[in-house]
Amino acid sequence: MRVHRRFVIAGLGALAGSAALAEAPLTSPVPLPRPASGARVASSGQRPRGPEAEALVAEAQLGGDVTFVLADAASGRVLEARGPDRPMPPASTLKAITTLYALEHLGAGYTFATRLLATGPVDGGTLRGDLILAGGGDPTLTTDHLGDMAAALRRAGVRRVAGRFLAWGGALPYLREIDPGQPDWFGYNPAVSGLILNFNRVNFVWKRGGAEVAMNAEGERFVPAVQAARMRVVDRDGPLYTWEGGGFTEDWTVRAAALNRDGSRWLPVRQPERYAGDVFRTLAAAQGVDLPDVDVARALPAGAVPLVERRSDDLPVILRDMMRFSTNITAEAVGMAASLRRGVRSHAGSGPEMARWLRGAAGIEGCRFVDHSGLGPASRMTARQMVTALVRLGGRARLRSLMKDVPVTEKGEPPVPGLKVDAKTGTLNFVSCLVGYVTPPGGRELAFAIFTGDPARRDAIPEADRESPPGVAAWTKRSKQLQRRLITGWAAAYAA
Repeated sequence: MRVHRRFVIAGLGALAGSAALAEAPLTSPVPLPRPASGARVASSGQRPRGPEAEALVAEAQLGGDVTFVLADAASGRVLEARGPDRPMPPASTLKAITTLYALEHLGAGYTFATRLLATGPVDGGTLRGDLILAGGGDPTLTTDHLGDMAAALRRAGVRRVAGRFLAWGGALPYLREIDPGQPDWFGYNPAVSGLILNFNRVNFVWKRGGAEVAMNAEGERFVPAVQAARMRVVDRDGPLYTWEGGGFTEDWTVRAAALNRDGSRWLPVRQPERYAGDVFRTLAAAQGVDLPDVDVARALPAGAVPLVERRSDDLPVILRDMMRFSTNITAEAVGMAASLRRGVRSHAGSGPEMARWLRGAAGIEGCRFVDHSGLGPASRMTARQMVTALVRLGGRARLRSLMKDVPVTEKGEPPVPGLKVDAKTGTLNFVSCLVGYVTPPGGRELAFAIFTGDPARRDAIPEADRESPPGVAAWTKRSKQLQRRLITGWAAAYAA
């Protein structure tokens, strides 16, 4: 049970970013009233500027489909459109809808709580009962947070536990992986439960050739070794990784030839309660608190009382970081928490429930959501439906303030003075989307959705190539270039 402590600030890289202050809604938003035009954003009656857009689409040579809608954000009047009613995979732009859904049902002041509970008194340093690490669905819980909770447990007078040490994740239903179609080793496709640590990812570290491998739960200040996940290096042609679970540990193997230099990689966790409990036990030991091996609690013991509680940031801060870093598990956690408020208790039912809510809140018919993150490729939404949500629901929810400032000029070119774009990106293999708000120089606020995708090409990718399919990088680059050129063209056309 080894733990290192760091006193320097080191970023978590792709894992997360620090929460920054954001202009965020102060109250739970109320849906905007539906205009008389019904379920769709109203058409201007004008034809879109087709020749310019068609030339850009032809130059991009994407194949598949390219659809978009540009509308006045105040009135919803469509200004430009191409294939506006063609259902497309929204990819991670679905997180914009999840943000609206979570804010309405949980409220802007909502926080997630992670607690240490006891079933008995503390007597002479000994807890005469069980200790429970109880997750509350917080998708932002990190190793450092657990380290601080371990220190607080010691300050509460606990040095040892006479009973059991339990980990409970029942605040959210368990889901083994967000999208079953992804390979086992993709870190952005972990299990979901009410106890989420490090976005339910474990850090695999190796030296060149696999001479030394380790699994840890690296944070900024604490780097505890992990016993709940193990890695074995195997000399084989493929696959890159294999996974087995079911016991206390998650057992991984990795192809030796892939470890040709020193490195590390975050791998998904499928047994999150054991993982979080294992990490907490190590952190507690570093504080001089002796805990038994962790067991998984299927229910909270009756009469358990809190000893330590850790509260997350307010929901808008969590959602802003989710939009910025596109963390899938955050979307699934906040979406599922919202669905629980509507009486839906399964992940399979949660995405469809969000589609039902969208129909009632904004009159948007026909969306298909299989999750809240957009990772599942079977979700479908049209550009018109997305823009309708941005116009009818986004304003009062102050959605734009939670989106990322997106540069739209080509590399090396100066920014356009006065042009402001706040948007959410979405990327899958051979799918690239951008949705949000644009304010041209001196002009009015516009809402837009650009969906590009070649689902047939995506579906034809063999599993072994899904991490980096041939041609996908160049395809995505061309799609993003098309998105930038469409937006800068619109900015020029609708500037004051």
